[in-house]
Amino acid sequence: MRNAEVSIRPGGRSGEAGLAVIRLAVALAMAGMVLLFLMVVAFALPAFVQGGGGGPFSWSWAPGRGEFGILPMVAGSLLAGTLAVVPGWIMGLCLCCWLMAPECAGRPGPWRTLVGALVRVMTAIPTVVYGFAAVFLLAPVIRTGLGGSGFSCLTAVIMLSVLMLPTVVLVLQAGLGPRLDAVALTGAAMGLSRMELLWHLVIPASRGTLISAAVLGFGRAVGDTMLPLMLAGNAPVMPSSLLSSMRTLTAHMALVTSNEVGGAAYDSLFMAGLLLLVINGAVSLVIRRLGGRA
Repeated sequence: MRNAEVSIRPGGRSGEAGLAVIRLAVALAMAGMVLLFLMVVAFALPAFVQGGGGGPFSWSWAPGRGEFGILPMVAGSLLAGTLAVVPGWIMGLCLCCWLMAPECAGRPGPWRTLVGALVRVMTAIPTVVYGFAAVFLLAPVIRTGLGGSGFSCLTAVIMLSVLMLPTVVLVLQAGLGPRLDAVALTGAAMGLSRMELLWHLVIPASRGTLISAAVLGFGRAVGDTMLPLMLAGNAPVMPSSLLSSMRTLTAHMALVTSNEVGGAAYDSLFMAGLLLLVINGAVSLVIRRLGGRA
């Protein structure tokens, strides 16, 4: 036992080897992130220095006329992510409460187990499956009921909300579950149900968890490629309504990569990638800052 105790001390050989492995892993991870960011910035520099009205910071994408503006795609990504995170976060919170409070789910326990398992299975479903389901099921309903082609901002936003739902639910469960378990016994002694504890005590005291779920859901929606590519119509213009077509940054990068190699259009891809990194980073920092003040 003494030898085993000595071998796991930080000063022992095993402890020093473990610390060396941890430091190496951290250094490699940080180096990878820094190199990725520097590579994107270096390749985006030609688009930065491009002058004239057809540069990347314009509202017109028409390569045939020498116009390579990506601002419509930036607006499309922000619009899709913002519109998707609101219903996705609300549905995720409601579903999380339903799973954590038995009185909300009714008597039969297997339903809660089944729904919880389905939420976890949804995290492993490829987004192209969601896209095909929406093409054959959701788009015709929107086309028949609301008009248009069915491939619009609304179609993409609905499916992005469904896509981010498992992420929101799992983050909320991981953050709210331990807090609820910590006060469940005391609350039961006071005659309070788990739902009452969640609504009046746990959720008001878990603003950081709620904000983290929203941030991760927004990142999931903004960073997805297949759903906007398949469902949003891919028109490089600012959408005038929810039934209008639009194009996001991720869909734009996929489309241009498949058609262009070199040139101003290809250089704009790295500008789009840089802006995508900046958007996700800025939203995450701002919202976490607000959560920290709370």
